[in-house]
Amino acid sequence: MFLLSRCVRFAVGAVPPGPDSRNGYAGRPAMAGLGAHYELSVRCRGDVDPTLGYMIDIQEIDRAVRAAAIPRIRAAFDEHPASDPGMLLSQIMPHLAAELRGLLDSVIWRLSPYYSVEVRMGALESVLVRQRFDFAAAHRLNVESLSPDENLRLFGKCNYPGGHGHNYQVEPCIAAPLGAHGAAIPLSALESLVHAVIIERFDHRNLNQDVEEFRPPRGVNPSVENIARVCHRLLAPEVARTFPGAELRSVTVWESDRTSSTFPA
Repeated sequence: MFLLSRCVRFAVGAVPPGPDSRNGYAGRPAMAGLGAHYELSVRCRGDVDPTLGYMIDIQEIDRAVRAAAIPRIRAAFDEHPASDPGMLLSQIMPHLAAELRGLLDSVIWRLSPYYSVEVRMGALESVLVRQRFDFAAAHRLNVESLSPDENLRLFGKCNYPGGHGHNYQVEPCIAAPLGAHGAAIPLSALESLVHAVIIERFDHRNLNQDVEEFRPPRGVNPSVENIARVCHRLLAPEVARTFPGAELRSVTVWESDRTSSTFPA
């Protein structure tokens, strides 16, 4: 069994698009006047054809998205701009599944580089909402029970006494039921929650010295793995309290563009 992902980019706006462009990377139709640029990551699950060597022609996925998804998103953008994106995506999924011969597994709709909603086949009554945030902090990797030489051997430059800093990014993933009006997770409310629980606590801090969860002797070593776990522990009860019926599914933390950790996996 394989999982194939295909990203389809496109623009919608108040001005009718011109002739369909051929720039598949930047997206088509191209932007005309003011509008919005979206990405749909369509994931198909199935077996590979033993002769052809692939599950489905990616051009078939493109055609399915342009037939079943983009016209509905464009119509909602023009006629109902306050539509809940999770609800709209859930309504699109059966039409897209029909075009893709039952291979559709899930779709992630990236409404911005930092905000996305995901709906999975078999769970059309719920949506996964993700939003990314950033904070800057210093830390030092050091285990109190080990000797200085052992710490230096294990952590190298990350153990230097003065510590070092990262521009972290944190992304909660929240599973929310779809009610009559959508997921009921306004981004403004989510941003306020994460700011109060995580950003104010961590931003421009020395994690080892200023944050209780990492401060010796009882705090944990502020690795990217432990930061993700602490963020999840802090956010989970607040998400449940603020958004009834919702659940914090996971938290991903990046310490650089090459290194991240998700908890729970």
